[in-house]
Amino acid sequence: MTVLCIETSTAVCSAAICQDGAPVKQFITGEGANHARLLPRYIEQLLAFAREQQLPIDAVVLSEGPGSYTGLRIGTSTAKGLCYGLNIPLIPVPTLEVLCEAAKSKMSNDTCQMANGILVPMIDARRMEVYTMIDGETKAVIVEHEDSLLSLSPKDGLSTLSEAVYYYFGDGAAKCQSVLPGARWHYIPDIVPEAQYMGRLIADRRPLTANEIAYYEPYYLKEFIAAQSHVKGLK
Repeated sequence: MTVLCIETSTAVCSAAICQDGAPVKQFITGEGANHARLLPRYIEQLLAFAREQQLPIDAVVLSEGPGSYTGLRIGTSTAKGLCYGLNIPLIPVPTLEVLCEAAKSKMSNDTCQMANGILVPMIDARRMEVYTMIDGETKAVIVEHEDSLLSLSPKDGLSTLSEAVYYYFGDGAAKCQSVLPGARWHYIPDIVPEAQYMGRLIADRRPLTANEIAYYEPYYLKEFIAAQSHVKGLK
């Protein structure tokens, strides 16, 4: 199965073609705030590459959130247009799982010892709040100390593992270093969600039909609250 993957949930924008779970080609940038300009260019080049290589696109895979409201809307609207234009289904995948796949890849390449380790992905949600995944459940958490994370486990999975080692990463992780003890919590820098890892996550996910795509919305997790602009001339 050949899929076109779109990831726009953070300041990093990426798109990729994956075949049977493995990445074939990816475009990625960390410029930030340029998703609307760069994503169409990436997709155009990827579709041209797919035609040259005679790789018919079977579905669009979308990183569904949580993350940047604007980024998610850009990715979602682009994915919907592609699905309707190419008459192919949409497969949303959780952004935090994409982030974990990126971490696993880097930790494996760096021969990092992760036996008995627990992955804690973090996406910035402003101030000391992060979007994270605890026992497979996504939550918005204000990280004041390690109990802010340990106490959230619905199965007590984290809080009862006194000897566990936690690897935390993502664009919301750096700001948590001062409140997470280094003996148990290990920060992994430079981990971002990338489209090239999304093909690994679709095996057990049901593609959305055309009617479902029409009403599909990203997973914001928190409601968007508009604030008054501080830019001169805007109210």
